[in-house]
Amino acid sequence: MPLAASTDAATVDPLAAVVPSSEDAKTAVIDGAAANLANLDINDAPTVVGSLAASIGHSRSSSSAGPIVPCCPAVAAAATTASSTTGDETDGDADNVGANAEAEAGADVIVTKAKSKQGCNAQLVMAGDFEQANHFYPRVLNAQIHPLVSSFFQLGNERIIARYVHLRPNVNQDKLRELLAYKPKHFAWAGSDLFNVTTDQGQHQMIIIETNSCPSGQKSMPLLQDTDECGGYRGVLRSAFGDLLKSAEIDGELAVIYDKNHMEASGYAAAMAEESGEHVWLVEYHDSDQDPPVRWTDRVMEIRDAAGTWHPIRACFRYVTQRPWSRIPLYTRTRVLNPVIACLAGGRNKMMAARAYEMLNAELRPYNMSVRVPLTIYNVVRDEVPLWIDSMGGHAVIKNPYSNAGQGVWTITTKEDLQNFMTLDHRYDKFIVQSLVGNASWSSTTHDGCFYHVGTIPNKKNNIFVCDVRMMIAGASDGFRPISIYARRARLPLIAKLEDDPTATSWGMLGTNLSVKLPDGSWTTESQRLVLMDRKDFNQLGIGIDDLIDAYIQTVLSVIAIDKMCQRLVDDGDKFNYDLFRALNPDDALLSELTL
Repeated sequence: MPLAASTDAATVDPLAAVVPSSEDAKTAVIDGAAANLANLDINDAPTVVGSLAASIGHSRSSSSAGPIVPCCPAVAAAATTASSTTGDETDGDADNVGANAEAEAGADVIVTKAKSKQGCNAQLVMAGDFEQANHFYPRVLNAQIHPLVSSFFQLGNERIIARYVHLRPNVNQDKLRELLAYKPKHFAWAGSDLFNVTTDQGQHQMIIIETNSCPSGQKSMPLLQDTDECGGYRGVLRSAFGDLLKSAEIDGELAVIYDKNHMEASGYAAAMAEESGEHVWLVEYHDSDQDPPVRWTDRVMEIRDAAGTWHPIRACFRYVTQRPWSRIPLYTRTRVLNPVIACLAGGRNKMMAARAYEMLNAELRPYNMSVRVPLTIYNVVRDEVPLWIDSMGGHAVIKNPYSNAGQGVWTITTKEDLQNFMTLDHRYDKFIVQSLVGNASWSSTTHDGCFYHVGTIPNKKNNIFVCDVRMMIAGASDGFRPISIYARRARLPLIAKLEDDPTATSWGMLGTNLSVKLPDGSWTTESQRLVLMDRKDFNQLGIGIDDLIDAYIQTVLSVIAIDKMCQRLVDDGDKFNYDLFRALNPDDALLSELTL
């Protein structure tokens, strides 16, 4: 049974996907909508019928909407007053720059209404359920991979090493080979967001903005081989998750747990069923759920099916992004990819990531390698923030260390920006302050000099836009490998001087994350700013294969740094060193949330 046809589809918006312009296609979509309506609770009918009528009257571009996906009946019962489009999931992994900004007027956006998530049950996914339309953006389904990107994925680590060292002869080749062959102990699947930057002296390089322990990216990556419909989903499962599964020590079933991005979470579940030949449980697991479908018995994960039966899980793929440490124990007998310690050590904790990079850089200094990041000041209390902003020339970025989806990030370029930040209430006690990467005349000035964006190739209006690159990798017993790549551009073009356009905001020019949270709690996904690695989009970026190699090496180094931090925080007996963590990350608000 295909995943999209699940009988759990209770409050799905039948026309959350595109209504095509042709009458025959419209008829087909409407017929499908009618079939979905037959499964709806009567209380939900007005919401869905209203959406149906609106969609028939107003078609939308295929680049801005995704396929229909199910949600569980309990969610429907709790949300009969709110409709939702769940096809295009919010891409909630990039906090690189920006603040909670509203969508630009006229922007092509997809809005997902906020709704209560209560009492969901696990859905059963079987081998044969993988349908590409459910797990890739519509634009990606017909995209052709760019030849240069395809060449990068075919290089292999040995040729990558040869090229990297040829361009940087002072780098120790044997050490680089050792790093690419590194087997992660805790942090085996990751994605880094990188900026393509240069300096006043023209030194061109990729720098890490952050590294994520639950990275999105599969739904945005064209297939490398047309015959492999699962694409990068299979790559992660065969490498990082495959090694994890071999180490499982208890009996039980397989599961994917998630709190957002149903498109990719369900893709991993369907691909896992294909690879393992077993059924897989797909479980929606939210922090606010008072009756969650996941429980922990003697540190073994158990999930609840629709009949109320609890099933033990021997290995689990985790796509839980929002404060996972608040409901998943640090030590579990169920094997989890990635374990929560990977989040605390840097995968969802920018404070600890900064420390991890410093420690690895000290280790790699004799080999002429480092994790390249903007200047980062950590453990900053709010009253100290203005002092650090001044030290960077009045331009900087303030970040909540534990947030994602573009929330809790403030670009400071004016006194008004700083004042607005100082008047806000905050969940956590500590912040990080980073040097701002902007244009040449309005980037932060630090002792390491000034980074500014290379940006895209100028368009027909000679506008240059900021872009970031997401590099997803997986590590296993045979070392690291690249999995997927995509890019995102900012809404507004860069301007030479801030005073040239007083209406232009730094967030509009620098904010690249696609998901934006609106004041009413809904999300917008501005998918028109997604840049694919295909023949049409890739050339906009103005990067070459050496830039992709540099991005890959930087991502590997950042992941190794965080994995080694995990090992410092967890001893051989899997005991968490709470005292060390508190000394490195003295934030009582965070410490109070931990599930030990």
